[in-house]
Amino acid sequence: MADPAELYEAILTGNARKAEEVTKAALAAGADPSELLSKYMIPAMDEVGRLFEANEYFVPELLIAARAMKGALEILRPKLVESGAKPVGKVVIGTVRGDLHDIGKNLVAAMLEGGGFEVIDLGVDVSPEKFVEAVKDKGAQIIAMSALLTTTMPGMRATVEAVEQAGLKGAVKVMVGGAPVTQRYADEIGADGFSDNASGAVRVARELVGTGK
Repeated sequence: MADPAELYEAILTGNARKAEEVTKAALAAGADPSELLSKYMIPAMDEVGRLFEANEYFVPELLIAARAMKGALEILRPKLVESGAKPVGKVVIGTVRGDLHDIGKNLVAAMLEGGGFEVIDLGVDVSPEKFVEAVKDKGAQIIAMSALLTTTMPGMRATVEAVEQAGLKGAVKVMVGGAPVTQRYADEIGADGFSDNASGAVRVARELVGTGK
């Protein structure tokens, strides 16, 4: 039988095939799906984030680790649902209206999933109304918005305003990121959180839902 501890190493090194094999073998042997997630998978992605921030990992390593995590999580998710396990929180994520860039957004979504969040990915060119509607439908605690163009950044302000108009301010937190976005701009528009990288986004999201670092 595969050692579940190998799951940590497989995700850390981005070995997607190994991560899936170990997950399947562990579940077949009766492993607790919540324990696989909390003891091996989330810590592995946390370490990936730490290595990235220490400049020991770069975007390619983040991407392959996130892919390995995602593959294992797809196998695990039905078992987690069956066991009644709850995610750390729910995040609605998307690239703002008028912006069709999704690489950064996809990486943040993968890292958030790796951090134990349920992620509802709305894709690109997402209107403020669509963000608000998704929050209401899914009961999300966080809206995560990305923009790669300075010309689409006003969509972030419009979404913050739409959240307020919908009476959701306080009930849902808004975090922003993307190449042209700064902490100053996040403060200006009234966003609750900002990160300039994917691993930092996980830390900010945890703080916003009150689960700490």
